[in-house]
Amino acid sequence: MKKFSKIILSIAIAIFAFPNLQAEHLIVIGANDTHSQIEPDGNLGGIYRRRAAMDQIRRENKHVIAVHAGDAVQGTLYFSMFKGEVEYALMDTLGYDMIVLGNHEFDNGIDELAAHYKNIKAVKLSANYDFSNTPLADVLQPYCIRTVAGKRIGFFGINVNPKGLISDDRYEGMVYLNNGEVAEATAKYLKEVQKVDFTVMISHIGYYPEAVGEVGDSIIATRTHYIDMIVGGHTHTLLKPGDASTQVRNADGKIVTIGQNGKKGKYISVYDIDLDDFSVKYDQIELDASFDAKANYPEMEAWLAPYKFKVDSVMSNVLGSSARAMEGGDIASQNWLCDAVMEMLPGISGMKLDGVIMNKGGIRQSMPKGDVTEGLMGSMFPFDNRFVVVEVKGSDLLEALRVMATRGGDALSKGFKVEYKGTDDNPVITSAKLNGKKIDPNKTYFIGTIDYLANGGDHMESLGAGARPFVDTLPYGEHMKNYIKYLTENGRVVNATDEVRMVHKK
Repeated sequence: MKKFSKIILSIAIAIFAFPNLQAEHLIVIGANDTHSQIEPDGNLGGIYRRRAAMDQIRRENKHVIAVHAGDAVQGTLYFSMFKGEVEYALMDTLGYDMIVLGNHEFDNGIDELAAHYKNIKAVKLSANYDFSNTPLADVLQPYCIRTVAGKRIGFFGINVNPKGLISDDRYEGMVYLNNGEVAEATAKYLKEVQKVDFTVMISHIGYYPEAVGEVGDSIIATRTHYIDMIVGGHTHTLLKPGDASTQVRNADGKIVTIGQNGKKGKYISVYDIDLDDFSVKYDQIELDASFDAKANYPEMEAWLAPYKFKVDSVMSNVLGSSARAMEGGDIASQNWLCDAVMEMLPGISGMKLDGVIMNKGGIRQSMPKGDVTEGLMGSMFPFDNRFVVVEVKGSDLLEALRVMATRGGDALSKGFKVEYKGTDDNPVITSAKLNGKKIDPNKTYFIGTIDYLANGGDHMESLGAGARPFVDTLPYGEHMKNYIKYLTENGRVVNATDEVRMVHKK
């Protein structure tokens, strides 16, 4: 008995001497840019596997908070057909505690977004969007404080600059506040006024900035004195555990942990916060087939069944065939899209075109080799954008090409041959030809594009500076479906080259 008492005493002394043995932990589950991917994409992801992984984490840990860093919608037929009804309902089914807005949440306009957001139980966060004069007034809040094991943890949401990214009419009445400035001010307020012990920024601005003059999570982290951890989204960056990019030193030399999971819900992040010393261990779970046996949710499956039936019905309707596979947004898919538009738009508009400019970001799915279905085309081009023909001066066209170079190039029809030098922040067009001739700054060109770009989307204001002699009334995705039918009727298949039409000369 004396020996047993000595052992107990030794354990007690050890615990007192090493308090980390008693440390509580908070597990933060992070998801981002799941983009309506209800089914697995290839061999990874899917809504059932994500729920199974999240439920397992909750079973195995005492304190768990799940957050989504935006762009829960847009990218598959589930959104094209049901306008968010599926994805937003599933946010609560999966048990997210907090969510932030992505830019694609605005795709159907702020009124429709508000109708959905008002029904979501999760706390909706945004510190730098002012919705006072919109239907979202009082729906979102800047921050949320949770007390976990006696420690106060402050969460706040930071959103991307909508200008040049979201069509103006989709966020009418909302006021954007500088995300970098608001992020630091909010974190400071939480630390100094609300006396929180740890701050978490849930961000949809991207790991790196996508436009000149903007900031990303990695930049904010280096400048901050008050942000301790960032759950990121927007740039579809896959930040793997152990990467140096996940551990950024702030203005005081302290580590800020940053995570992000790529896109389409193939991974979730797990942040293990030690509530004694506030160190963070960052991990990531790949949602593979090993989760299928754990994903037993009959009620959820029954609820989803009628939506899935309608999607599957469209997905099975074969329109044509593709001679090759193309990744969504890669060079081949860019070339195919622009060349297809260059072929069909003159007949639609009744106008002769000099060239076509599209955006690679609008190509939301990959093209497989073999059957091309109606559902695939609907998922590939899901946006409610229209073809337009713009009458643009050569000087404005050159500026549009320069802007495209800031993101490493974009989709151009085969008549374009462009070269540039410099950095992404400051590219310089060194050569620009269209149909074999140097682009003349004083000449007028007729360019086919979509209204999103002509209205200044992707910072392409110069492209829409002139007249618009043609504006279509049909979503361009419908024309793309008809084009596949046209190819099939004429004994042709989808095909494309890997020609690089905008070349960065180092």
